[in-house]
Amino acid sequence: MSLKKDKQKVLGETFDEERIAGFLAGEAPEGQDRDFYLLERAYRGMRAEDFATFVQLFLARGGDLNARNSEGQTLLDRLLEHRQSSDYAEVLRTAAGS
Repeated sequence: MSLKKDKQKVLGETFDEERIAGFLAGEAPEGQDRDFYLLERAYRGMRAEDFATFVQLFLARGGDLNARNSEGQTLLDRLLEHRQSSDYAEVLRTAAGS
């Protein structure tokens, strides 16, 4: 099984709610939107099921799913460029509809 370039496979990682909530901490590098940074970091570091939990915690803390990167893209925009990110994109679409 080959790994896609845009998403590394996470093997054997256990993410309880406390660990997932830890992804809400941290500051974005200078010039980056913090909400976009947190969403992208969670996407890159979690399985889709854990990302769904993260998104709910993120929204509960007032996070903005429509935050944009320096190119003006939302995380959903970015995910739509990655063929194998459909589960993550669906998490964002579902959360945006709630």
